[in-house]
Amino acid sequence: MKERPKYKIVFIGAGNIATHLSFALQQSGCSILQVYSKTELSASILGKKLQVPYSTSFSDIDVNADVYIFSVKDSVLEDCIKEMPAVKGICIHTAGSVPLSVFNGYTNRAGVLYPLQTFSKNRKISFDEIPIFIETSNIKDEDLLYELSYLISKNVTVLSSDKRKYLHLSAVFACNFVNHIYELVSQVLEEQNLFFDYLLPLIKETAAKIEEMSPHEAQTGPAVRCDNSTIQRHIELLTDENKKKIYEMLSQSIYSLRINM
Repeated sequence: MKERPKYKIVFIGAGNIATHLSFALQQSGCSILQVYSKTELSASILGKKLQVPYSTSFSDIDVNADVYIFSVKDSVLEDCIKEMPAVKGICIHTAGSVPLSVFNGYTNRAGVLYPLQTFSKNRKISFDEIPIFIETSNIKDEDLLYELSYLISKNVTVLSSDKRKYLHLSAVFACNFVNHIYELVSQVLEEQNLFFDYLLPLIKETAAKIEEMSPHEAQTGPAVRCDNSTIQRHIELLTDENKKKIYEMLSQSIYSLRINM
């Protein structure tokens, strides 16, 4: 069997995604040549963990890598691309909502490697089943990026920038907004000296159900039943106006989906 190539990689950025992705690629046999970050602390922390050189200057970027992975905030991505020295390797970013065209005018070897998962630096995570969505500016590099992604995940899909932006939007709803609801709920419970842990079995069962049925079928609660008296009592219990509005808005959305289908 032909052995898969192991790539030489430079990371531009040292945040959550860069941390997890660099470790996964290093463990797969790839060589991380260098880590860049604009702040020496973050660059040094990740560089030391990977046991590789680190830099805070684009003038010191190693130009001999096969792959340059930009894993930085969306708002500074294009500025980082502008500051990059000329390189022969493929330049890719990991952002869900930024199109491939951000590289236009800077390189003819560009790509996207978007891992659809939530990352926190201090929480271990396995890439094995994480969906990775890729896109490149040419077919040859598509093969390269597919091979690179397949080293760490067996769930790799080619997806256009146009489709990926809707995927990222959906991920914000499914992850970030849901987690924000958890935070609001924890505040309500803390005010009453109750523990968030009480909700964990409910949260786990809710997540497990949608592996077997659609979210529409899994929906329960007073809004589904049109139980307006319970809804009103809940709203009256809430002292924060923002929480009241969120409760009302979500209840109305749940109810509207039922009467319009």
